[in-house]
Formats: sequence, C-alpha cells, structure tokens
Amino acid sequence: MIEQGQKIPNAILSQLTAEGMKNHLVTELFASKKVVLFAVPGAFTPTCSTAHLPGYVALADQFKAKGVDLIVCVSVNDAFVMKAWGETQNASELMMLADGDASFTKSLGLEIDTAGFGGLRSQRYAMIIDDGVVSLLNIEAPKEFAASKAEVLLAAL
Repeated sequence: MIEQGQKIPNAILSQLTAEGMKNHLVTELFASKKVVLFAVPGAFTPTCSTAHLPGYVALADQFKAKGVDLIVCVSVNDAFVMKAWGETQNASELMMLADGDASFTKSLGLEIDTAGFGGLRSQRYAMIIDDGVVSLLNIEAPKEFAASKAEVLLAAL
C-alpha cells in the first residue's frame, strides 16, 4: 500500500470533457503541483453523493486559496459516469477522473472487493500530493467517513 513520502505510481485516469475523452498520465498531471485527491467507492452512492463530494465542492475556493492547484475526485467508474455525477453535483472546480479498470487504485494498494455492491472498488481515502509525492494519506476504516472529509484535508494544509 502506498505510504506518505512515496511517489504516486504511474497510471492513466480518464476524463470526459467538452472536447472529448482525455487520458491523463498521473505522474505528468500531478508534476509540479499541489493536489488534493480523494477517492470514493462509487459515483452516485449515498455517502459519496450526500457528503464526500459535496464537501470538496463547497470548499474548493478555500483549497485553492491555500495553494492547491488541483482537486481530484477518483472512482472506479467510467468517465461517462464521472462526468454525469460531477454535473449533478456542480463540481466544475474539481477534476472528476475515472479509474475504469481500477489500475490506479490497485497500484496504490487501496482496492476493496465490495462483492455484491459493485465488485472491485476503491477504499474511501484522501491525500495531499506535492509534486507527485504523497505528503498526507488518510484512509477510512470500513464503513466510516471522517478522515477523508474535505474539512480534515483543508485543516491539514
């Protein structure tokens, strides 16, 4: 499992934009930037839609005021779902990135098998990444939502 002080592994995350599908090489996307990245088990799911994503949407300006270049939401969903979810949540200040095959999630060692819920998904977590290096990693205990909240990450900056 990835730890604080380690570099983000090289992987591709997808984003559906007005210009079409974009595949982002994570190491290039995060280079020379301060990034707040949070991951959810699934788009349109209860805690993710009522609390996790909305917290980052509400505090986006405060994150940017503290020097954050990118706020990234990642889920093991496809880019079409991530775009639709971002639109319904007014997440225009965030990058809604899809890890469709869970390769990024697996490279971090943060996958979880939810069985009947949806199969292989991401654990709920949040991290601060400075120039490609994880400076803070908060992983939620199963069925918890505390350590990865937007307010917690904002206070850590």
